[in-house]
Amino acid sequence: MSGVELTVERVRKTYEDGRVVALDEVSLEAAAGEFVAVTGPSGCGKSTLLNLVGALDRPDSGAIWVGGERVDGLRDPAEYRAATVGFVFQFHNLVPVLSAAENVQVPMMGRGRGRVERVRRARELLDEVGLAHRAASRPPTLSGGERQRVALARALANEPRLLLADEPTGALDSETAAQVLALVRRLQADHGTTVLLVTNDDAAAAAADRRIRMRDGRLLRAGRITA
Repeated sequence: MSGVELTVERVRKTYEDGRVVALDEVSLEAAAGEFVAVTGPSGCGKSTLLNLVGALDRPDSGAIWVGGERVDGLRDPAEYRAATVGFVFQFHNLVPVLSAAENVQVPMMGRGRGRVERVRRARELLDEVGLAHRAASRPPTLSGGERQRVALARALANEPRLLLADEPTGALDSETAAQVLALVRRLQADHGTTVLLVTNDDAAAAAADRRIRMRDGRLLRAGRITA
C-alpha cells in the first residue's frame, strides 16, 4: 500500500440550480502519503469537497486528479472508490446485524478475494486496530470508539491509497477521539496512505501534517502544523 498525489483544481459546486454555492473555485494539493486536515465551521463546504474527491458527487466545473487519474467525470466511479479510496464517516455506518469481522469483509466482496482470504484479511486488520478479541461482536455491543476502529479497519480492507475521513471523531468523547486519531496517524505512517480528513475540531486537525481552513466554500489559509 502506498499513497497517491491529490490535486483539486478550481473546483466549483452549487446546489438548487446554482443558488447555493458549496465550493467556490477551490484548489488544493496533497503529496503522496501526506495527512491533510480541512477545517472550518459546519456548512463551509468541507464534506462536499470530500464527496467530490471520493467521486460520490461531481463538480460543476474544475478538475480533480488522484494519482494522475482524473476522477471528477469517471464512467465507473464505483470501481475507483473500491480500488483506490477508503471512507471513514462520523457515524461509522456499520451493518448492525453483522459481526465486526463480517463488516470488515464487506468492501472485499466482489473484489476477487475468496472467503478464506477475506476472513484472514479481516482478522489481520482487526488485530491492527486492537480489536481482534471483538471479531465476533456485533456493532450494538461495541463502544463508540470500538465501532469507529472497526470502521477504520473496514476502510483499509482493500488497501486504499487514499483515506477520506469525514468528522471521524465527531461522535466521540475527547479521550476516545484522541485514541482514534493516534491510530489513524499510525496507520498512515505505517502504510504511506494519503489521508484527507475534514473536521471542525482543532484537536482533531492537530493530528495532521498540514491544515487547510475553509469558510463559505473558499479556502482561507494553509500552513504547516507545528503544535
